[in-house]
Amino acid sequence: MLNISNNQVNKKVTLEGYTAHGRAFESRYYKIFDKFLMVFALVAFLILFLPWTQNVTGNGFVTTLTPDQRPQTIQSPIPGRIEKWFVREGDFVKKGDTILFISEIKNEYQDPRLVERTNQQKDAKSRSVVSYQEKIKALENQVSALNSERQLKLSQAENKLKQAKFKVKSDSIDFEAAQTNLQIAQRQYDRTSTLQAEGLKSMADVEAKRLKLQETQAKLISQENKLLASKNEVLNARLETSRVTAEYADKIAKSRSDRFTAESSQFEAEAQVTKLENQSTNYEMRNAMYYVTAPQNGYINKAIIGGLGETFKEGEKLVGIMPSNYDLAVETFVSPIDLPLMHLGEHVRIQFDGWPAIFFSGWPNASFGTYGGKVVAIETFISDNGKFRILIAPDVEDNPWPENIRVGSGAYTIALLEDVPIWYEIWRQLNGFPPNYYTPDGKEKTKKEK
Repeated sequence: MLNISNNQVNKKVTLEGYTAHGRAFESRYYKIFDKFLMVFALVAFLILFLPWTQNVTGNGFVTTLTPDQRPQTIQSPIPGRIEKWFVREGDFVKKGDTILFISEIKNEYQDPRLVERTNQQKDAKSRSVVSYQEKIKALENQVSALNSERQLKLSQAENKLKQAKFKVKSDSIDFEAAQTNLQIAQRQYDRTSTLQAEGLKSMADVEAKRLKLQETQAKLISQENKLLASKNEVLNARLETSRVTAEYADKIAKSRSDRFTAESSQFEAEAQVTKLENQSTNYEMRNAMYYVTAPQNGYINKAIIGGLGETFKEGEKLVGIMPSNYDLAVETFVSPIDLPLMHLGEHVRIQFDGWPAIFFSGWPNASFGTYGGKVVAIETFISDNGKFRILIAPDVEDNPWPENIRVGSGAYTIALLEDVPIWYEIWRQLNGFPPNYYTPDGKEKTKKEK
């Protein structure tokens, strides 16, 4: 039957009546298969010219549009010990509602009357400031009084100096008169002595003139003593003026020194008052921190530190909260090679985890179960995973996103780029080339005219 021997059966036996002969040697079977291949090749060739939308895909998750709407943890700025919880996990809280109450664990803040005692110290220092102010005023008055007294004393000393100078002039004139009298008495004595020697005058006249001469000499000596005494009074008056000036300068300097000391003490007391006011305000604010409150409306997710009596450090996470009002967005990541293709306002298709979808990346119009979005932010620094972060907001012109979607859910994003033929896309993929670089409408760069 297989015609593998030299004795061919078909030459000796007629096989046309058998069904196997018709199936094996019927040429119609081959013609249908050839036609099928030709039609398939033609369809495949035509498919190569169909439009294909280039895209950039990325994996991300659902987040919020603004940072203040994202899940957050509540910390305590001070260390403490948990005393009482006011909420349970899953409860809804409004802004300012008390979540838990803590107590102090540091020894320097455990005094229940700490604020009151600090205020008392502040009041005492404030009164000390007032006392220093009054002392400064008294020292200023003392300086003014000393200046007035110094002027009076100097005026008195100057008057004495003038009197002494006038007396010196008077005594000088008397001294000159005494000298003149002495010269006259001397001439009279000499004349009388001469006349007595000639016998014209008696000895009694000579002795009288000699006595008068001696008296005149005595008056001259006395007047000279008075003149010297007057000059000495002038010197004493000048010395008194210098003494008064020095004395009151010392008193005024001492008073001013006391004033400066009082001012320094006042400034130091004012600094201590300010420091105590700062401490009092800090203590009051610290007391308000014993009640940990909700920063905004939201739901309590998880108590990170539970129980009663547990201690924690400042800045340690206590409880997680999810804001109740938020605008959804998708945070996705793209490779650095695809970053130049992304622009603000770029249309993106999103497939959420848990929502069934049929998606054809090259034919977005034929996709089902995806939702529209627009790029609103592109990170300019690479993330830890080696890709660039992109934030996508809902597209208001497309179908709204699912209501039951939650922050943190996974998302698969497809950014739609240019339309190219399928053959070009296959050729690009085989060669490992990136998608075509393009500029969205309205952002074309105009060439400068030379």
